[in-house]
Amino acid sequence: TDIFKKVYHISAFFWYAFIIQCIYAKGDTDLPPGLFVYGGPWKYLTFLNLVLQMVFFGLGCLNDLQPVGKDSKISSLCLCKDLLFSVFVFPVGMFVVLLFWLIYAYDRQLVYPASMDTIFPSWLNHAMHTAVLPILLGEILLEPHDYPKTKHGLSALGVVGLAYLGWVIWVYQTVGVWVYPLLGMFSSAGLTVFFFHNMLVVSLLYLLGQTLNQKVWVFCLNVNTCARLKRKEFDEKKTLA
Repeated sequence: TDIFKKVYHISAFFWYAFIIQCIYAKGDTDLPPGLFVYGGPWKYLTFLNLVLQMVFFGLGCLNDLQPVGKDSKISSLCLCKDLLFSVFVFPVGMFVVLLFWLIYAYDRQLVYPASMDTIFPSWLNHAMHTAVLPILLGEILLEPHDYPKTKHGLSALGVVGLAYLGWVIWVYQTVGVWVYPLLGMFSSAGLTVFFFHNMLVVSLLYLLGQTLNQKVWVFCLNVNTCARLKRKEFDEKKTLA
């Protein structure tokens, strides 16, 4: 199990590093007007999420290389990794997948115009917007994660959400181009409602991750406890025989 965990984390890290490199390689091609203007890919939540996932799995690799609990430095690394996963990596990653495909199903022109297919092949689109989900679920099943107090986790998530909203508005005020065409359809009041609706969804995804983490590892603990009890009972019967 320990070896599988190391392989999983290393594989995920290099997978995301490869996807990010593929996106950056598109900088030399003929991109649609405004796609990478001002801020390049760093203004897109999809790209920021890829970087976030890569950083997390990179920390996971470092943590796997050290014996946990031997000194405070290692404990701090593990705590940082779990905090990153619980508060940002899981809810933001799930949000990107959910929101992208919901909007795509409604009208792809609002989030991923057909012209993008000639620039980013289908496999790369799924790497950015689909593969994130099973990799996150795999991480949930792979090892337990310590969650902070719910109010603290949601507060941190809210601060980061406001920061990203500020960045999106800054880009629009600077170059007059919305990061996503969908945002140009809203009034100021509509944007406010849309943002708070999205923050509600992200908050629910945070709670989903917290619940999954708890349910999966409480179940595993119960299974392991039952297995130990049965093994103990078997050993006792064998000794008596």
